[in-house]
Amino acid sequence: MNNTAPLLISADGAVVTWTINLPHFGNAVSGADFIAAFESAVDAANADTGIGAVILTGEGKLFSAGGNVKEMADRQGMFGLDAIAQRYAYVDGIQRIPRALARLEVPIIAAVNGAAVGAGCDLAAMCDIRVASERASFAESFVQIGLVPGDGGTWFLQRAIGYERAAEMTFTGDRIDAATALEWGLVSRVVPHDQLMTAAGELAERIAKNPSYTLRMAKRLLQESRTGSLESTLAMAAAMQPLAHRDPEHERRIAKWRTS
Repeated sequence: MNNTAPLLISADGAVVTWTINLPHFGNAVSGADFIAAFESAVDAANADTGIGAVILTGEGKLFSAGGNVKEMADRQGMFGLDAIAQRYAYVDGIQRIPRALARLEVPIIAAVNGAAVGAGCDLAAMCDIRVASERASFAESFVQIGLVPGDGGTWFLQRAIGYERAAEMTFTGDRIDAATALEWGLVSRVVPHDQLMTAAGELAERIAKNPSYTLRMAKRLLQESRTGSLESTLAMAAAMQPLAHRDPEHERRIAKWRTS
């Protein structure tokens, strides 16, 4: 493992852990190296049918502080471009992350180990499931520095917690703690900080013990159900289910059920 890589990847059986490894930059998710590494990790997970679940977490005290505010203040990189060039830099930059996660076939759990701010909050919202440390916090803080969510946060956040609560977070930029995130449905559970990765790992293992192809189809159906009609979802389910019926793993499990 390259310990200086922007995204550390480790595997334990069918569970893979991705760790954002930029603690000196607040685990910023807007850098070109991180974005490229993230896309590569998604493509690798899709290609490996032995992977049943992914855990995403941050190195150090933060999950992710989002964009690199120092670069913004210093007008470095894309932040030194004119408005038109910046528009395209967003499309070809940080917006590649939500597109990558949208094509990730494997269930992904965000293990939120600390503050998830701005694009970091949005990154957590892009995941299928979120487990939070008691030290975690969340802030859709863009407006507080005169910006809007440029990474798709307005799309993901309201699907996680509903329009009104997403609007409150987006319009105020205020931070919410882990307990509030649990009450609002932004996370599925809050655990003691030193038990976070254990809890996320146990959940990932419960997911990954199920057939890989079934998990990938079930995730695709869930995604279709967020935006598609009932008819389109039913049609997709009808097309997928015969494939599942013919999967040797289905046959093996049915045979085991018959003898139990």
